[in-house]
Amino acid sequence: WGSDPHGQSAGKDPTVKVLPPPPAPGAARESDGAAGERDGDPGVSCPWQRASGALRDGPEHGRGGEISAPSIPPSCLAVPGGGCGGSGGSEWGCGGLRGRGRDVPALSAALFSAFQNKLVDRCERLQLQSAAIARHVAEVLPSRSQGAANSARELVIQRLMLVGKVCENEEQRLLEEVHAEEERAQQSILTQREHWTEALQKLSALRTYLVDVITNLDDQGLVNAEQDIFERTEVAEGILEPQESAKLNFNQQRVQSPLLHRLWAHCVLTSLPGSEEISIDEKTVSPHLSLSEDKKTLTFSARKAKLDSDGPERFDHWPNALAAASFRTGLHAWKVSVEKSCAYKLGVCYGSLPRKGPGNEARLGFNAASWVFSRYDKEFRFLHAGQPQPVDLLRAPAEVGVLVDLDGGEVLFYDPDSCTILFSHREAFVAPLYPVFAVAHQSISLSQ
Repeated sequence: WGSDPHGQSAGKDPTVKVLPPPPAPGAARESDGAAGERDGDPGVSCPWQRASGALRDGPEHGRGGEISAPSIPPSCLAVPGGGCGGSGGSEWGCGGLRGRGRDVPALSAALFSAFQNKLVDRCERLQLQSAAIARHVAEVLPSRSQGAANSARELVIQRLMLVGKVCENEEQRLLEEVHAEEERAQQSILTQREHWTEALQKLSALRTYLVDVITNLDDQGLVNAEQDIFERTEVAEGILEPQESAKLNFNQQRVQSPLLHRLWAHCVLTSLPGSEEISIDEKTVSPHLSLSEDKKTLTFSARKAKLDSDGPERFDHWPNALAAASFRTGLHAWKVSVEKSCAYKLGVCYGSLPRKGPGNEARLGFNAASWVFSRYDKEFRFLHAGQPQPVDLLRAPAEVGVLVDLDGGEVLFYDPDSCTILFSHREAFVAPLYPVFAVAHQSISLSQ
């Protein structure tokens, strides 16, 4: 059909079979419709109008149901003269294939249908993906965020309500204990008052009697009244001198609460500024210690440094040091990092603590002017006035908090990590207190 581009008739080449002209576009559609009828789907004129999966079972599809283009040799798609973009040496235009007997428009429609099916599948996947994302944004995210926040809020409220309830019950119990102890002390005072009032009356009556006897009786009368005088004075001798009694005092131990003590100590240590207000006085530092530039860290050395040990404020024997400022009233707390040291002392002392010599007068915890928490290797103790009290701990604290209540008369040592009170001691302090430190192994530091 048509002229040979090389000037030779197709009929003169016995190797070339002349095919009929390609069908018109309408004929192609009819052919496709007929093919559809042969496939058992009458009335469908093209693959696009069939179900999107109608072509998925053919050889044109890849694995997993994905659509791939049909395998067509490149020579089958060659077109002449560039009419459809093919090589100029091809013998056929868009109307037919060489020697195959297949319809190019029909194959092109199949390719187009497969591509359309790919787009349909992609659209379906995008729609499903969009629906999943929309559902996640509309349902999952709000429920997750609101649910987590609501759960956290309810947990905080429940725990605080429980803490509040426990505190209310503890408050009621302690107030009842205070009232009961107050009544007991008052009753003891009343009993003592009645006893000594009666004793005063007896002594007053005896004195009046003796004065009358001495004044009005003669010698014979005194002799006759000797027995009566003896009996009366014997009663007076049975009246003892008043003695100080602890029963007259309000017993603070009756109103102690470990729960309140821990909560109070924790609140004080976490709310007060603490050690940033405390620095170590360089003039008091022992020659066995070196002080950091920020006045916060003490490091022990077995060799004495060349310092002016003659200064009246410097400890010349024991590895001690005092803070630069003292406390007179109120609550004060600071923390000391002790994790590097196995031998240290922390606490408070009066400014009158002696600084010179190897005696106990300048040794922390071995005199009446210092109160310290001490560690030596695995032994923990509270020291005051040379009377050590052991402190049993499951582990060595990495940090020790020191809390002083000068108005309430208490010094307390606390482990901030475990919220545990290591030791507490009550004392009526009579002078300003200085934070005091001692270290005989490596270093300790005031925590920031």
